[in-house]
Amino acid sequence: MMRTIGVIPSRYGSTRFPGKPLCMICGKPMIQWVVEAVGRAKELDEVIVATDDERIASAVGAFGGKAVMTPSDLPSGTDRVAMAAAPVADDDIVINIQGDEPLIDPELIDALATRMAGDKAWSMATAACPIASMDDLEARTVVKVVLAADDAALYFSRLPIPCRRDGPQDLASGLYLRHLGIYAYRGAFLKKFVAAPPSPLEKTESLEQLRALEMGAKILVIRTEDTGVGVDTPEDVPRIEAVLHERERNV
Repeated sequence: MMRTIGVIPSRYGSTRFPGKPLCMICGKPMIQWVVEAVGRAKELDEVIVATDDERIASAVGAFGGKAVMTPSDLPSGTDRVAMAAAPVADDDIVINIQGDEPLIDPELIDALATRMAGDKAWSMATAACPIASMDDLEARTVVKVVLAADDAALYFSRLPIPCRRDGPQDLASGLYLRHLGIYAYRGAFLKKFVAAPPSPLEKTESLEQLRALEMGAKILVIRTEDTGVGVDTPEDVPRIEAVLHERERNV
């Protein structure tokens, strides 16, 4: 029987924000906000926090979540997800959900799960939203994706793509999309992916999803208007708290 598993990779070490998963946001550790948001998705059979730190595992257990310990020397978050979800059947769907997005939309998780379950032609699924500013288009920290007519990913890059040969890029064209860091994998492909070495394009752009494209994977990209609000530095915490307070007032 097919399972759909949500896995949240969560490491204690962070160059810009050590201990980030345990930072307090409105009285709760960030990882709790993420787990609770993911838990509101209707299509998940299980939610797992994949961590390499006992402090995070202890915090997750304290609020009733499930944590799985994984080695600290794994090469990527995807490897951590695959190990935490194991054993994975070929037809299982595993969704890799960022551990630093306490405002993650459960409906986006459900959309990824539903599309993957409904069409086995897709090896993976991810999400993208419109790019709203030229600064984001130019920023190498913002990953862009170009789509085919069926919303299959053609390429991901840190540079502005597609490049308009004549004149400036037209953001109103709908061609310029920001990739969001959430991935749904079919079990068979996830096992194949983590067994493969980093690819030339992946190493050049420092983007794991390019390994999947080089392997011939068909990646569905779901369009969303939600840009995602993550926590990268301590300065981001008040911004997240302001959004949460606003939500409480509007309930």
